Amino acid sequence: MRRFAGLIESLLYTPSRNGKLRLLADYFAHAPDPDRGYGLAALADGIAFPSVKPGLIRALAAERVDPVLFEWSYDFVGDLAETVSLIWPVRSGDDRPPSLSEVVIVLADASRAHAPALVERWLDTLQPTERYALLKLITGAMRIGVSARLAKTALAEWGGREVAEIEELWHGLAPPYLDLFAWLEGRAEKPSIDARATFRPLMLANPLEEDFLATLDPAQYRAEWKWDGIRVQLVSRGGQRRLFSRTGDDIGRAFPEILEAMEFDAVVDGELLVVRDGAVCPFNDLQQRLNRKTVTARMLAEYPAWVRLYDILQEGEEDLRPLPFDARRARLEEWWRKVAPPRTDLSPLVPFTGWEDLAALRAEARSNAIEGLMLKRADSVYAAGRPKGPWFKWKRGPLTIDAVLMYAQRGHGKRSSFYSDFTFGAWRTGENGLPELVPVGKAYFGFTDQELQELDRWVRHNTVNRFGPVREVRPELVVEIAFDSVHPSTRHKSGVAMRFPRVHRIRWDKPAAEADRLETLTAMIVG
Repeated sequence: MRRFAGLIESLLYTPSRNGKLRLLADYFAHAPDPDRGYGLAALADGIAFPSVKPGLIRALAAERVDPVLFEWSYDFVGDLAETVSLIWPVRSGDDRPPSLSEVVIVLADASRAHAPALVERWLDTLQPTERYALLKLITGAMRIGVSARLAKTALAEWGGREVAEIEELWHGLAPPYLDLFAWLEGRAEKPSIDARATFRPLMLANPLEEDFLATLDPAQYRAEWKWDGIRVQLVSRGGQRRLFSRTGDDIGRAFPEILEAMEFDAVVDGELLVVRDGAVCPFNDLQQRLNRKTVTARMLAEYPAWVRLYDILQEGEEDLRPLPFDARRARLEEWWRKVAPPRTDLSPLVPFTGWEDLAALRAEARSNAIEGLMLKRADSVYAAGRPKGPWFKWKRGPLTIDAVLMYAQRGHGKRSSFYSDFTFGAWRTGENGLPELVPVGKAYFGFTDQELQELDRWVRHNTVNRFGPVREVRPELVVEIAFDSVHPSTRHKSGVAMRFPRVHRIRWDKPAAEADRLETLTAMIVG
């Protein structure tokens, strides 16, 4: 556990990407099996422990620390794992610290009744940095600036392989990845996996800067609509059917009607949408189906799922990814005419002669659940990851409103000392006929490090009330919020929900009374 804790602490205090890659490579080289495999799993995908929730950790701390002291400490620190790791009063007893693999293996089989005693005993045997790593591990809240992609990149570089090779194997393997490490160290052959229903890493696009557009040759690119759903991969081979998200999560249980329609032998790439009466519905409708373990007959009827296909990666035993885009598109069209799976159609190519044509179409793209345009080089092979140059996403311009900052909460990880999570509101007429603020969204990013420090300072100097870790502030600071779309919502007091809200700029110059009204936001709802 000590080596893993040292890695977590070092990653927290290493801002550079290359520095993080070196730390990860050193861990893979020197940590023993199976610890390094479980460490990799924790960083890349997280390890689920159903018997342990954050509430259990709080309850354990409350038994050993004065509750008021704990709440004040948690409010000051802003991170549960850090608070408990620092404030935990050790009791004498078993002084043998657990290994990382012991924690994972034992806790995975522990019942809810037995888990508290295990965690309590381990906390007593560990030092503060080790307690912090333990709590981050078992609550699944790493947030240390390491993405799954970065962890796999470090593994590939350490093993002298391409990250695409790691990605291709990843979903066919399981922690602690003993055969994967043996292959990377040259002690064994490449792991053999059942590739029939395995996720193939997706090809992703780079954001397109408009001033860069003029450097591209329109004749070399094909255009498609960028639909406002979620990217998915449909894998149906050898009698096995899987529906994967862009990160490789199997989401088929939430969309049984899509699995039922996959009576083919191929791997195809598309956008998961809700389509009702032939019309693509807003993203908010799709959200009603996402992240559900089971779906009711009513949900299936009210939010019918559909996949709009972009690409074909494999047909039968033939891998089509090395073919250029134009050839794959022809194969996709031929395949779809032949098979025509229910609940699918083809995303149409958008004809154009020059960038001016596409710019005009993009300006009108907010309706019909369209996020913007995709540009794909006609000769581009299907390469995993985000290669520079072949594919671009040219998203529509964001919507914006001026909102008033209402509440703030500390962030996590590197932001645990700063108020970085902000709730903002818009004006409406209250029951007494006077203006009142109603919360309309939350934003966690969009500001620079310097602006974060300025916002944190402002929150501390303008707090008027506290609710646990949340601070209510004077309704005086205006922030311009950018967002992709807005939808009706019965779950929010304001009646609306924004998609991807972020702080666009801080309006230090604007009086709060001149911020936007709720009616301005509701008028932006499409459909």
